[in-house]
Amino acid sequence: MRPITATVGPLTAQSANNIALSQTPAAGPLTLNGSLVSNGVAVIGNPQRITVTTTDTTHTFTITGATPTGSLLTEVVTGNGTSVTSVLDYATVSSIVISGAATGAVTVGTSGVGSTTWVCLDYWAPAQVGIQCNVTGTVNYTIQSTYDNPNSPTRPVAPSAVTWINTNDTAAVNATGNVQTNFLFAPIFVRALLNSGSGSVTMKVIQYNVVSR
Repeated sequence: MRPITATVGPLTAQSANNIALSQTPAAGPLTLNGSLVSNGVAVIGNPQRITVTTTDTTHTFTITGATPTGSLLTEVVTGNGTSVTSVLDYATVSSIVISGAATGAVTVGTSGVGSTTWVCLDYWAPAQVGIQCNVTGTVNYTIQSTYDNPNSPTRPVAPSAVTWINTNDTAAVNATGNVQTNFLFAPIFVRALLNSGSGSVTMKVIQYNVVSR
């Protein structure tokens, strides 16, 4: 198999309100009016997670947006009295809907955290998988994997509910430089999570005895 390459970063800097400025909305859509918003859509660029900051603890926020290729993303987060961050990475955000009248001010912005696209491995093929991450600039990142599968014909898991596990190679957890590692047993998906930093990580994944098509 030829290496599959996926990159994360550089990300738009963390900001509490570059998607939605402070507001106390009634039930329904928030006003997207931060510095990243154009024509009612927040354009984030390199995908990352978004953070809802509010003292509200009683309502949910339904986030709708898209990947860089335009695939729809949606998830629901619950106000926790401080700030709550999405688990999906958004290139754009087109709507955020609160389930009831807010009990406190709300802002929405970028978290400064994001991941590569998910690299899907062949779990019917030989299991050995090699991974190399090349770093540009200042980063802190972790290689993660999962056996959850949103595409399963029998037991699909929603993308927002997938459980990601840090690799057991400690050199690839909170790493700050180039790393080469491997999996002895192939997961279904693997990704590199950029925890912080202004740089980027390019992850190359190769699986033994798999022919790219």
